[in-house]
Amino acid sequence: MQATIKTPAEFTDVGLHSGVPARLVIRPAAPDHGIVFHRTDLGDGPDAKIKALWDQVTPSKLCTLLDNGQGATLSTVEHIMAALSGTGIHNALIQVDGPEVPILDGSSAQFVRGILRAGIEIQFGSPLRAIRVLRPVEVREGEAWARLEPADHLEIDFHIDFADTAIGQQDKRLDMANGAFVRELADSRTFCRQADVDAMRRHGLALGGSYLNAVVVDGPRVLSPGGLRHSDEAVRHKMLDAMGDLALAGAPLLARYTGNRAGHAMTNCLLRALFAQPDAWEWTTCSPDLEGRLPGAGVAAYSADAARLALIA
Repeated sequence: MQATIKTPAEFTDVGLHSGVPARLVIRPAAPDHGIVFHRTDLGDGPDAKIKALWDQVTPSKLCTLLDNGQGATLSTVEHIMAALSGTGIHNALIQVDGPEVPILDGSSAQFVRGILRAGIEIQFGSPLRAIRVLRPVEVREGEAWARLEPADHLEIDFHIDFADTAIGQQDKRLDMANGAFVRELADSRTFCRQADVDAMRRHGLALGGSYLNAVVVDGPRVLSPGGLRHSDEAVRHKMLDAMGDLALAGAPLLARYTGNRAGHAMTNCLLRALFAQPDAWEWTTCSPDLEGRLPGAGVAAYSADAARLALIA
């Protein structure tokens, strides 16, 4: 069955790149509504709304940026999209009062906790459809590549390789069924090199970034207070990003995703390659057994206390 949030959940912080205060509210939505963002600062008309879909993504080096082609854009949607996918929310109206989603702690943890505290409403009588990948699809650019292959549930396999020894080479593979995102990935923060932070700020970017909402490294050193939440937090965050970017398919994916040095743009290119080949995918109505293998399965039963235990405060 489809699901929505039971009561509104509100989040406030600054935008990562603008440094401007941002307020976001997730509101319940009817079956088959999908995930839709509403830029409330642009009014109440249809031009102020952006569907959370792969074909609304516009090129951006540092985040996932949506553009409805009618003057409304919204950046840094990947962390909230990952939280919605990981908790099994299929329908929601998300109101944002500016051009950027609040960064919070740089992970999806606070979004997940807010959703679980607000509650998840199963929309009985509204069957859920998923997208089944039928054959491998791959995109490459230099040493980076990403691939989707057939599977009966979502798996994510990621490899990264950074010169900074605080990160280095990291590999991780996870079956995303039955709450794995909440348990394994949701609290992993975005990361960057100190030299990159300095360069971005010289160009008027990352104005809202700090050691409190990102893991900042410099060679062998982790500069953020408290160090890492996981020894492999960097690759876990890349998997979190992939989860959010894959959620822009518009429905749960039944596929194995493999990323090697892949980023937001490459994952979007992969979705575009998939949907450009009608014989590479199909719609399928989820049976109860299939629903039990989706990322949000069972998460609705989590209490706020369980959420606090599962995620770093």
